Amino acid sequence: MNALLKPTTLGKLSLANHIVRSATYEGMAGPDGEITPALTDLYTNLAASQIGLIITGAAAVLPTGKGLPGMLSLHDDRLLDDYKRLADQVHQQSGKVILQLIFCGTQGFIDVPDVYSPAGIPDKLTKRSGKAMTPEDIRQLKTAFIAAAQRAITAGFDGVEIHSSAGFLLSQFLTPYYNRRTDEYGGSLENRSRLLREICAGVRQAIGAEPALLVKINCADFIDDGLCFDDSLIVCEQLAALGVDALEITGGIAAVRDTTSVRTNIAAPDQESYFAEYAAKIAAKLPIPVILNGGNRSLAVMEQWANKIQFFAMCRPFLAEPDLVQRWLRGEPDKARCISCNKCFSFSGTVCHVFPPKQID
Repeated sequence: MNALLKPTTLGKLSLANHIVRSATYEGMAGPDGEITPALTDLYTNLAASQIGLIITGAAAVLPTGKGLPGMLSLHDDRLLDDYKRLADQVHQQSGKVILQLIFCGTQGFIDVPDVYSPAGIPDKLTKRSGKAMTPEDIRQLKTAFIAAAQRAITAGFDGVEIHSSAGFLLSQFLTPYYNRRTDEYGGSLENRSRLLREICAGVRQAIGAEPALLVKINCADFIDDGLCFDDSLIVCEQLAALGVDALEITGGIAAVRDTTSVRTNIAAPDQESYFAEYAAKIAAKLPIPVILNGGNRSLAVMEQWANKIQFFAMCRPFLAEPDLVQRWLRGEPDKARCISCNKCFSFSGTVCHVFPPKQID
């Protein structure tokens, strides 16, 4: 059996294998972030497919943190029962599930008056400037992340992932282009990473040592005056020292599709796993594992990196082929059939239109 398909651990979690379903915008939640029957069916299907770890679509920590229609949101205790049912459904299928937490900020497409921004710089994708956050705004945001994380653990999730990549709010705080603040949250890398570090420290203290705490972070932004690799590596080392269990490594911002994690036309093996070199360099410096995100399609390519990178995440392939891991476990190692066309993305529900979904037995 391929080593990536063998049991492993992440933090204190025992996982069936090294394959991760990375967070995927589903667009299927209710108007307030509620779990719908469509989402329940989706996650039941994923959990039955023997994926090592499932990371949910991003859940906003405040109503104003949503960026797209149909996003998850765990901003209020009254949503707990909904989310508990979802976590229970995954566990009944012997799956493990992490809730991803986000505040989208100016890179969102929902009209939120005075949406939070590090310094009021127009977003490269949406052109929205937003409101430069006050110290009180920052305090409230930290509180919201911590409260949402506590709710997730109360609901039975195996952990949480803090979304700090792709040009969303926490990612913008790390980026010199967007973060032009002159207070303790801007300027030097130490200051630009302060908000993320304070959120992670607060979440770890609130949820305790048992649940998994992950962070999704760019290896680099690949834009002028963006977060560079050397600075990203320093932030990753800081996060590991705070008790983060694993880092999901991705790259780019949504405004520049050619350098982000959802590139199209991944045809040849040398086009796959496009952040692997960066992730391997980060992993070599850390006492915690990394999860490689971006263009993972073939067991053979992933296996080439398996002595340096511990986990491999996929998003679009599981839309096209939710039983992909089962196929690999059966000894059918062909690459994922996803053609990376990005036609799956839709505000009305993200599904593969080339290979329509089927039920997993």
